[in-house]
Amino acid sequence: MTLQIIVAAAWGVVVAGFGAFLTELSPWYYTLRKPTWQPPDWLFGPAWTLILGLASVSALLAWRAAPDRASRILIVALFVLNGVANLGWSPLFFRLRRPDWALWEVPLLWLSVLLPIVLLAPISRTASLLLLPYLAWVSFAAFLNLTIVRLNAPFRGI
Repeated sequence: MTLQIIVAAAWGVVVAGFGAFLTELSPWYYTLRKPTWQPPDWLFGPAWTLILGLASVSALLAWRAAPDRASRILIVALFVLNGVANLGWSPLFFRLRRPDWALWEVPLLWLSVLLPIVLLAPISRTASLLLLPYLAWVSFAAFLNLTIVRLNAPFRGI
């Protein structure tokens, strides 16, 4: 039981940590035109911490409720897929300076959140519901990304 908690928490910490590492608020970022409704930069860290904390609890609850080994493998695969999709966005936006390419990655990230919501519901309704703030945040971030692309295109990278 303790190992499950450690693994679930570690997943959230690893995704959050690498996500923070890949997010570079460089002078380039500050020159981008952004909508007036964009949250302040300091809010993104706490928002992602909360969202990934909820996702970690979701993973733990789903793992514990899984009826068999095949279900546990599916749960691990869903959260690994989501972690990879989550980490794919930041390098495109911040490191390669291509918000337009990051926007193309958003549907993969969005689906990687929706898929566990749907597939975990029969295993643990609570685990599924804990991912709804994540889906809402990614939806909001997708619209923000789209708006930044519209305000600043065309992009030419570094």
